[in-house]
Amino acid sequence: MLLKAIIVDDEPVARKVIREYIEDIDYLELAGMAENPLKADAILAANKIDLIFLDINMPKLNGIEYLRIGGRGAQEPLVIITTAYAEYALEGFELDVVDYLVKPISFERFLKACNKARAKYAERVRAGATPEGVSEAARAADHFFVKCGDSLEKIGYSELVYVEAMTNYVVLHAGGRKLIAYLTLKGLLAQLPPERFTQVHKSFVVNREMISSIRGNMLQLGTATVPVSQHYYEAAMREILKDKVVKRN
Repeated sequence: MLLKAIIVDDEPVARKVIREYIEDIDYLELAGMAENPLKADAILAANKIDLIFLDINMPKLNGIEYLRIGGRGAQEPLVIITTAYAEYALEGFELDVVDYLVKPISFERFLKACNKARAKYAERVRAGATPEGVSEAARAADHFFVKCGDSLEKIGYSELVYVEAMTNYVVLHAGGRKLIAYLTLKGLLAQLPPERFTQVHKSFVVNREMISSIRGNMLQLGTATVPVSQHYYEAAMREILKDKVVKRN
């Protein structure tokens, strides 16, 4: 699942840091940057945006004021506040932001906030929203075609066990076949139905229905074993387990 994000911050250095952080996270795509909320509205009007990284102290209209007046439009993207002012944290959470990051922001803390946003977005998808990049027709389909060499190979969602990213291609493990396609993992994930597939590592996407057991940070999918990285663990486990764990009374 791919989340399209924008940065709204009047500081060039802050925009640069957040942009570089976004580039390092596979499930995020930067769709634009704005110096203030008024300019952000133009981006929101022209694009389906899933996540806003929003500064507070900006000229003309600050971030808190922007949230109060509902400037995000009908699409209602998720919001992560990025600011040097810790005193607005309570007010930010009252306005239903995903997280509140105080500058300077470490990558570890940034990633944790993004994982929370990704999990919340997944909840929206499960509740009936259609994510950007996956049409209703694609969600209803039971297969897709992918170009492998000089042929188009048909792959059923139910047979695709997992996808592994290599240097400049991906390997699709499906129905006993190993198919090589010159695609990015990020691009392929955006086309897979999120109710079935989850990214668990920068190099692996798995079919949740194929998971037979979990031991520590390792997933067993038939005869294959796939690792879950620390960066993806919390969000991935939330999607995989949901409410399916039987607990002792």
